[in-house]
Amino acid sequence: MSFIEKLNERYAAKAMNGEVVPQEKIDNILEAIRLAPTSSGLQPFEVIVVTNQEVKAKIREVAWKQSQVTDCSHLLVFAAWDHYTADRINYMFDLTNEIRGFKNEGWENYRQMLLGSYPQRDPQQNYEHAARQTYIALMAGLAQAAFEGVDSTPMEGFDPAAVDEILGLKEKHLRSTVLMPVGYRAVEKDWLVNLKKVRKPMSDLVTVVE
Repeated sequence: MSFIEKLNERYAAKAMNGEVVPQEKIDNILEAIRLAPTSSGLQPFEVIVVTNQEVKAKIREVAWKQSQVTDCSHLLVFAAWDHYTADRINYMFDLTNEIRGFKNEGWENYRQMLLGSYPQRDPQQNYEHAARQTYIALMAGLAQAAFEGVDSTPMEGFDPAAVDEILGLKEKHLRSTVLMPVGYRAVEKDWLVNLKKVRKPMSDLVTVVE
C-alpha cells in the first residue's frame, strides 16, 4: 500500500481488544517518533511507554475513563519539556557536534542565539512551544502505526496534571501533552470501525496563492 492508502485506511480506534503488539512494531513506531522533525532540532520532549496495567488503570480514571487507555497494548505518553534551559539546549548542540564529528561556526552562532533568548522567556511560553513539537512527533507515530498494521488513537481527553503526578513527570521537568494508545481494534465494540472517513474536500482546505 502507498502512504496515502495507509492514511485513508487508518482511523482513531474507539475500542481495543488487549492483544499485545509485537515489540518490533512498537520499536518502529518509536523510531518514527524519534526521527520526526522539531524546531531547531531540539526534540524538546520525551515519550513514556506504559505497559503496566495498574498504571494504565490510574490514567484511565483521569482520561474520561476511555477504554483504549487500559485495553491498548502500549500507552504512549508524550511529555514536553516544561522549560528550555541552557543544559537542555547545549546537550542537543553538543550531541550534534559529536555525531557529525566537527564544529560549524554558523551552528555555534545559532547555539548562542538560542541560549541568549529561550531560557530567558516565560516558562509557560517555552512549554507551549515545546508542546507543539510533540504533535509533529505524534503524527509520525500515528502514520508509522498505520504502516505497521497497528491501530492507534490520538487523545487529548485527560487531566494532564493528574497524569504528570501518576508518572512523576514534574520531577523530570516534563508535562504531558497527548496520549497515544497503540493496539488492535475490537471490531464488535468500535462504533467507528465501519464508518466512512470524513475529511474536507481539497477545495475547502487548500488555498493556492500564485
